[in-house]
Amino acid sequence: MTLDRRTFLLASAAAATGARLLGHTTLAPKPLRILILGGTGFLGPALVLAAQARGHKLTLFNRGRTRPGLFPDIEKRQGDRDPKKGEGLKSLETGEWDVVIDDSGHYPRHVKSSAELLAKRVRQYIHLSSISAYKEPNPVNGTEDAPTATLADPTVEEMGKEFQNYGGLKALSEQAAQAAMPGRTTIIRPGYIVGPDDYSGRFTYWPVRFDKGGEVAVPGTPEDPLQIIDVRDLAEWIIHLSEANITGVFNACGPEKPLRWGRVIDACVKGASKPATPVWIPTEFVVKQEGLDFPIWAPPVGDTKGFHTWSNARAMKAGLKFRSAEQTVKDTLAWYQTQLGVEKGRTKLAGPTPEQEAKVIADFRASQKPKVG
Repeated sequence: MTLDRRTFLLASAAAATGARLLGHTTLAPKPLRILILGGTGFLGPALVLAAQARGHKLTLFNRGRTRPGLFPDIEKRQGDRDPKKGEGLKSLETGEWDVVIDDSGHYPRHVKSSAELLAKRVRQYIHLSSISAYKEPNPVNGTEDAPTATLADPTVEEMGKEFQNYGGLKALSEQAAQAAMPGRTTIIRPGYIVGPDDYSGRFTYWPVRFDKGGEVAVPGTPEDPLQIIDVRDLAEWIIHLSEANITGVFNACGPEKPLRWGRVIDACVKGASKPATPVWIPTEFVVKQEGLDFPIWAPPVGDTKGFHTWSNARAMKAGLKFRSAEQTVKDTLAWYQTQLGVEKGRTKLAGPTPEQEAKVIADFRASQKPKVG
């Protein structure tokens, strides 16, 4: 069995389980022709599986470099998002679709090119943007009407060393899609997308680290806000938006009620195969440490105070539903355990090294001891 085939089967099983949990196993009243610009990364495969479960016909457009063995029975068009590279968008010059789902558009020139090329041959263009498209610092409990990020040079086509251009590029990409297909675009702004098949290793770090047992350094407090969305919930909702032809701009952040950091950590503790104890490191101590990065969590103070507080009311009204954080933790750990040695380094965990973790715990405890003399 090939590695790609193994990954596909594992992802299929996880997605099928999620679909049963949410009751999305019935076929759509009318099958759609859906074009996915991408389809083999993280969100892409979840979209494919969600669409297949509803009986839709799919076409994937990508370079054929990331897990090319996935979905051998689906029509594929090969090319490049940059029309100036190789064959560019040439393979998309023919064909008609009901919906285009763009989950790989990071640069406005690329999004503009694909949206303009397809405008007369599709009904709806769904563009996956990001919460990062908003201007910083983020407002607390911000809505979709919050101001978006801007760039001093709107023609720049690089993220920057610190990814400082990412948000501005996403905002401009949204505008490019809207200009090409006014009134027919759906802009989705997720925060952290998590769950099985997430190769970023950010959220995955936590259930995996707790599963190793021992004392685990955890930043902040149990009451700190956190927003995540399971990739399967996002994918199923996007297919729902396609079926209902729902347009507009939406924050795709979950869950339905405010999620506390402590609940996620508790789920990691309960799901661990070895005894594990969180060691809570206060925010004011964490932010003073250099070179220490705790993934997913953001200090609920200063410029990041509003980061995990975005309103999702509009998205929920449009049908977005969420599985529990506990289920996502459980499924993510189970998936990761199947991947060890399978993808040759594709999945790497974020987060501090064991040495960094031990040091911050020791340093914090030392700081709490009363000074003698």
